[in-house]
Amino acid sequence: MKQNVQKDAVGKPITIWVIEDNLRYRKSLSGLINRTPGMQCPELFGTCEDALDILDVDSAPNVLLLDIGLPGMSGLDGIEKFKALIPSIHIIILTVYDDNDKVFKALCAGVSGYLLKDSSPEKIIDSIKEVLAGGAPMNMPIARKVLAMFSQFKVKKSDYGLTEREKEILQRMVSGLTKQQIADILFLSFHTVSSHLKNIYTKLHVNTRSGAVSKAYKENLL
Repeated sequence: MKQNVQKDAVGKPITIWVIEDNLRYRKSLSGLINRTPGMQCPELFGTCEDALDILDVDSAPNVLLLDIGLPGMSGLDGIEKFKALIPSIHIIILTVYDDNDKVFKALCAGVSGYLLKDSSPEKIIDSIKEVLAGGAPMNMPIARKVLAMFSQFKVKKSDYGLTEREKEILQRMVSGLTKQQIADILFLSFHTVSSHLKNIYTKLHVNTRSGAVSKAYKENLL
């Protein structure tokens, strides 16, 4: 039976870089990725600085697995630098830190997902596929923390004129669902969800999914 190979939009294998200071875990992640059909991990780094030194548009990976507790520049500080250089890069945090402050800062900085290091190999690989499909993967404990953070916010600054349907779609997007999943749950067409998302981006004055999610968190829009 023919294997289902994960590839990018032009048919090339998905490229993943790993930034992790634990050598054994770093090599373990590399081996996991390289054993997965359609994925490759050509670069491993122990610090953000080393990765930034060689990062450019032509060699940029599709996905970056990034630890937070690194020597030198922390992963949290690195997020904005990576996104500034390559706005389209998908960053998945892979860390032992699960405190609210780090989770919140990472999400606001524009990461595509947040996983803990006790995640199974299957979860890590599935999360890489999920971000490429437009999702925002998280471990269940992290997802619960995100919901708890929302429940603690009391003051709303503005709703930017979002309709109830737009708020509903934004909430689903913040929860990590893809456009197709949102369409299926709300019994809408994919085109209709895409149209609503364009309106949401315009009203929030953002251009990307991560920008909309970040503003939703920062300004308690939901």
